[in-house]
Amino acid sequence: MPLRLTILGSGTSHGIPMIACDCPVCRSDDTRDRRTRTSVLFEYEGCPVLVDTAPELRLQCLACGVRRVDAILLTHAHADHVVGLDDVRRFNHLQDGRLRVYGSAATLAHVQRMFAYAFTDDPYYPSAKPLLAAVPVWGPFELGGRRVTPVPYRHGPTEVLGYRIGDIAYCPDCSAIPDESRALLTGLDVLVLDALRRRPHPTHFNLEQAVAEAKRIGARRTYFTHIAHELGHAATNAALPPTMELAWDGLVCESI
Repeated sequence: MPLRLTILGSGTSHGIPMIACDCPVCRSDDTRDRRTRTSVLFEYEGCPVLVDTAPELRLQCLACGVRRVDAILLTHAHADHVVGLDDVRRFNHLQDGRLRVYGSAATLAHVQRMFAYAFTDDPYYPSAKPLLAAVPVWGPFELGGRRVTPVPYRHGPTEVLGYRIGDIAYCPDCSAIPDESRALLTGLDVLVLDALRRRPHPTHFNLEQAVAEAKRIGARRTYFTHIAHELGHAATNAALPPTMELAWDGLVCESI
């Protein structure tokens, strides 16, 4: 089967619509302006790989028909990327096995503190829980017969990981990509890249910076994610270069 990436969520940490906001995007009738927090699913050769576990993970899996997850890749440990982790216990039950969780040593240490019960065997735990095994990422590795390449870059003061599988790369929560990491992103069919809003932000690309970075990387198609309520879907896309557009919840991208 071709390599497939499904955008489960494309919104910033507040989600769209935001609580108690009456702006045009939060009140929009365009379903593409309704954005849950960022997670994606890679699928290839019958191997579904989840990247991040957003707060709405359960709802995202229902909306996108996700019925299996074989592994989880974490970009970093900020709450909007990990607090849905408990929901993966359903996949443990369906598959009757432990799920491996990949990430940097720092990210895994943080997540293991937040969800200690999910990484330990406790026969007296009073309820269902995830069964997880932490796997530190130090460089490229194989998963389900494909090479996974972690792509380190900056999210403000924090180093985080994007991931490339085949010719699709997913790089949310980004404020700077060093040259050595940009070299890992050549020849892409699809790039999914952070673009928060129009105004500058200390830990995210704004739209202008994201467009400039996408031009440097030169993917055949670029989708922007982690989108705030300042960027309406249709109006923003109308002004973007023809190879670039905003992602939306439920978008499916494919590559060979």
